Amino acid sequence: MKCPHCNKPIQVYRNPVPTVDIIIEVRDKIVLIERKNPPFGWALPGGFVDYGESFEAAALREAREETGLTVHNLRQFHTYSDPGRDERQHTASTVFMASAESEPTAGDDAKSAALFTRDTLPDLVFDHARILADYYLFKKSKNSF
Repeated sequence: MKCPHCNKPIQVYRNPVPTVDIIIEVRDKIVLIERKNPPFGWALPGGFVDYGESFEAAALREAREETGLTVHNLRQFHTYSDPGRDERQHTASTVFMASAESEPTAGDDAKSAALFTRDTLPDLVFDHARILADYYLFKKSKNSF
């Protein structure tokens, strides 16, 4: 690749792709979506950050698109960047926490959306089991949301 102004070579870097995931609580239950695209399975709502979009806006958009929920109390939780966390490519996901009042409804690339207690969580794709384990430890240690 060359600079359009001076025609000198430009170094092109291969960087992780930014994504967001969102832990949404509804009446002490966690919202999960069943993915209708590979990799199939249950996951936290989330997706890729669009160019020109803030991470917060991406989390709100993904929550609305995949679950139909308008969330409240959006807060950043943690970033997960293990190169193997997504088999498709290296992603770095900023995870948010939020709450909502109504039942989720599947939309966009979600086959279904449902509420789960900690004891009824299904097997999860990506590293979402680890994310939720960290979240439950955080809640126990902070005793707040």
